[in-house]
Amino acid sequence: MALSRYAYTPRIQGRSRLATSMNVTRIFNAVISGRLPFSTAVIKEGQRLDHVAGAAYGSGSLWWIIAAASGIGWGLQLPPGTVVRVPKSIKDVMILIR
Repeated sequence: MALSRYAYTPRIQGRSRLATSMNVTRIFNAVISGRLPFSTAVIKEGQRLDHVAGAAYGSGSLWWIIAAASGIGWGLQLPPGTVVRVPKSIKDVMILIR
């Protein structure tokens, strides 16, 4: 099952471009409020969010979920020592953003 960061994002009327997604905000707010369980990971030298997502979810393409949960705008490459929040369940994320 492919889960895109643009899933469930409305299109701007009359345009082909996607509107700004609220999914990132939903994920971040759910983590902060405690509605979305998460674990933490510390970024190591040479590690990127797609590496963390691959280890946690089996797919590096889900890096954006970790970025959203951690309040990171663009973070494939983060400095070593950065602590990121990794939502425990992709299923819970999908329910949240639908």
